[in-house]
Amino acid sequence: MGKVDLHVHSRISDGQLSPAELIRKSAAIGVTYLGLADHDSVDGILPALNAAKAFPRLRIIPAVEISTDVPQGEAHVLGYFLDYGNAELLSSLERLRRSRVIRAQKMIAKLANLGIIISWERVQELAKGSSIGRPHIAQAMLEKGYTSAFRDAFTKYIGREGPAYVEREKISPEEAVRLILRAHGLPVLAHPFTVPDVEAMIIQLKGAGMVGIETYYDSYTAEQVRDLLGLALKYDLVPTGGSDYHGLDEANETMIGAVHVPIESVQRLMALVRKGTVSGS
Repeated sequence: MGKVDLHVHSRISDGQLSPAELIRKSAAIGVTYLGLADHDSVDGILPALNAAKAFPRLRIIPAVEISTDVPQGEAHVLGYFLDYGNAELLSSLERLRRSRVIRAQKMIAKLANLGIIISWERVQELAKGSSIGRPHIAQAMLEKGYTSAFRDAFTKYIGREGPAYVEREKISPEEAVRLILRAHGLPVLAHPFTVPDVEAMIIQLKGAGMVGIETYYDSYTAEQVRDLLGLALKYDLVPTGGSDYHGLDEANETMIGAVHVPIESVQRLMALVRKGTVSGS
């Protein structure tokens, strides 16, 4: 039985590997279904699909992860099997990516005020022409010895409660769900425990058209998974999952395919595609 991972990131957003490298790594460890869900970008999907032609046992699921605005916490919405050439989707994602650049520059200025000097040019180099994210800033900080571990940059400085954190332009979770639906995709709430009231958010997004919640994820405990499975059953949602792999801190982060995601998760998503709920690729 092959492995399923519905949540990985490439260099197109804030991952370390190119889409082609990600495909080769995934195929080598026996992944059979891979959801490439870069932050606010679908630019890696076509290169990934092309690279996957060399690995007939590996199927790429076109996806995206959209950051949204909530009063407390963070809500990200995943979109699966979407039309990655949809004009409205591309325009909206481009606007969100531009806001990332402005935010990163403001974060670098805040860090400078704290005596942490990293250059904008180096952050751009680390992004390698892709969408700039906080991991690139964290990597620049680690290189210059301002932190001893990658995650320390977030917990001490650029995480939501950190002194150098900066908000950026986002859309609401409901807007993200509807945008994905208009791009013929399947909206799923990512890592639900980043929002303060999970069930309230589920009810809200279910009403907007959401079809699933990420249940099998990274470091979730058995109890957390059980709770999310109960909510998925209660609200007739597909329980999905993945590693949220970035490849930036391989000594500490969850590897591709390391989270057990039942094949039934993919089968249920594909059944929705076949029923015409969305147009798959």
